[in-house]
Amino acid sequence: MDEGSWAIECLVQAPVSAVRALSFEAFYRRDRDQVAKALALTIGDGALAVEATDEAMARALARWDRIGTYDNPGGWVFRVGLNWARSWLRRRRFEHELPESRPVEVRDPDVRADLDRALASLDVKHRSVVVLRHVLGYSSLETAKTLGISEGTVKSRLSRALVRLRNELEDHDA
Repeated sequence: MDEGSWAIECLVQAPVSAVRALSFEAFYRRDRDQVAKALALTIGDGALAVEATDEAMARALARWDRIGTYDNPGGWVFRVGLNWARSWLRRRRFEHELPESRPVEVRDPDVRADLDRALASLDVKHRSVVVLRHVLGYSSLETAKTLGISEGTVKSRLSRALVRLRNELEDHDA
């Protein structure tokens, strides 16, 4: 028996929970860093974003038989992570201020500082739409489903956010 057919035979004979765990493991490897980056950009705290991602991934694993069938399980994990981080911040009674350092991958330090500052000027509702649409490349519909809002609200928030970002960047250049 060659190696490929041996692997298929093992999967066929494996209990459903083992197949599900392998499927979750592949999802975890593929999406974890992307979800953590999106959460870091959205909530402005890299350490909290990693913790929120891990919490959301643990919840996804516990429900993988259902979550694994979703069209966009990464969106579900993002939303759960965002909700968890907001609850954590509320419990700690922190002001929802953003730290200076934010993980945007731009090579020019001046451009990076301008982008970080402009993105930080947006509230979480508008920033999360920008991150999902322009950083992660989600469609309007995927963004709407992820955030639990209508597609029209996504488009409205994105439009307003881009105007604010443009104005913020132009004001800084002037």
